[in-house]
Amino acid sequence: MSAPSTFSLEGRGLKLDTEDDTKSHTQDLQSTTTHTNVSLSGNTLGAPACTALAPLLSAQTSLTSINLADIFTSRLLTEIPPALSSLLTSLLPLHKLSTIDLSDNAFGLKTQAPLVDFLKQHVPLRHLILNNNGLGPEAGTHIANALSDLADRKTEARASNDQSDIPHLETLICGRNRLETGSMAAWSRAFQKHPHLKTVKMVQNGIRQSGIQTLLRDGLKHCSELEVLDLQDNTFTHIGAGDLATVLPSWKKLRELGVGDSLLGRKRGMGMLCDALARGENRELAVLRLQYNEIDGRGVGRLLKTVEEGKLPRLRRVELNGNKFAEEDERVERLRTVLERRRDEAGEDGDEGEWGLDEFSDLEDEDSDAEEEEEEDAEAEGIDSEAEEKKEDEKEKEKKAEVIVRDAEEEEGRNVSQEQDEEVDVLAEKLGKTEMI
Repeated sequence: MSAPSTFSLEGRGLKLDTEDDTKSHTQDLQSTTTHTNVSLSGNTLGAPACTALAPLLSAQTSLTSINLADIFTSRLLTEIPPALSSLLTSLLPLHKLSTIDLSDNAFGLKTQAPLVDFLKQHVPLRHLILNNNGLGPEAGTHIANALSDLADRKTEARASNDQSDIPHLETLICGRNRLETGSMAAWSRAFQKHPHLKTVKMVQNGIRQSGIQTLLRDGLKHCSELEVLDLQDNTFTHIGAGDLATVLPSWKKLRELGVGDSLLGRKRGMGMLCDALARGENRELAVLRLQYNEIDGRGVGRLLKTVEEGKLPRLRRVELNGNKFAEEDERVERLRTVLERRRDEAGEDGDEGEWGLDEFSDLEDEDSDAEEEEEEDAEAEGIDSEAEEKKEDEKEKEKKAEVIVRDAEEEEGRNVSQEQDEEVDVLAEKLGKTEMI
C-alpha cells in the first residue's frame, strides 16, 4: 500500500474565480492522481473554478478524505449551488472517499440541494463534518432525510455481490446549525438507520427539552456503539435529563459525554444523571463535561459518590466550571484528588486538559438555604410555572444571541460566521490523517 499523500491549499486565502485562476495552484493535483488527502479549506472558490477543479478531483482514485470547509466566503448565494454541485458530483465515483468536511459554508434552504443529492448517494461515507453551516430546521431536516436515504443505499450496496464492503456511518458532526426542535424527528429517524455511529456532536443547535427527548428516546438510543456524544449548549432541563438517564446505560462503550451549558439543574437533572451513572453500565466513560448547569456542591457530592464506589473506573476528566459551588468545597477537593491519583497511577504527563478538573474561572455562589428549600418544595409539588419557563426562555435567548449562526437566506451575500470550533478542527484533522478503506 502506498504512503499517504496530501494536496493542500489550506488557509492560503486564495480567491479563485476562473479556470485560469486555478491552474497555477493545482499543478501537483494535475500531475498526480494518487493523493489520499485533499484540502481546499480557507479559500474562496467561484463556480467556474469549481468546474475546473472537478475533473482533477475525480481523477484522485485513492482519495480517502477531503476538506472543503470555508470555501465560499464572500460568494453570493446564487453562486454556491452550481459551485458545490460541480465539486460534489466529481466525488461520487471515488469509492475510497470516506471523510468529508464541509464546515463553515452557507447551506441554508437556497444552497443545500447539491449537498442533499450527494449525501443520498455516496455510500462510502464514514465521517461527515458539517459545523457552522447556517442550516436552520428546514434545511437540517433535508440533510437528516438524506442520511436516512443513504442508510438504505448502503444496505442495498452490501446486498449486492460486487459491493459488499461498505462502511457504516461512524461520525456525524453537525453543530452550530440552528437545527432546533423542529428537525429532531428527522434526525431521530436518521440515527435509527445508522445504529453503528460512534461519534455524534450536535452542540449549540437551539434544541429545546422536547427536541432533546425525541433525539435521545427515538434516535440515539439505537446507537449502541456510541463512544462520543456532545450535545452541549442545548436545553435539557430535568425533562431532557430524564431521557438521558434512561438511555445512558445502553451506551456501554461511551467514552465522552458533553452536556455542559444545558440547564440540567442542581437537583433533579444532575440527580437523574448520577443515578444512571451509578448503575455501573458506563465503565468506559473517561470525560464528562458538565459546565454551566447550576450544579451545586451536593450535585458534585453525588458524582463523587459514584466515582468512589468504582462505578466509573476510567473517568479521568470532569469539567464543572460555571456551576454553583465553592472552589474549596470538600467534595470538589475529593473529586480532584481522585482524578489526580488516577493520572499518577496511569503514568501520564501529557496535556493537563485531558485529566483532572477544569479551571474554575467562573463559579457562581451557592444560593441560600431558604432559596434551596423553596425550590425543593416547588419540585416536590410538581410546580413548573409559566413565569419560570418564560424566564428560562429569555435566559437562553440572551445566552445564545451572540453565537447563533444567522440564517443564510435572510440577507443575500451574508456568510456564515467564521468562528472556529477548535475541538471539531482537531477531530477533522485526525480523521483526515486516518487511512480509510
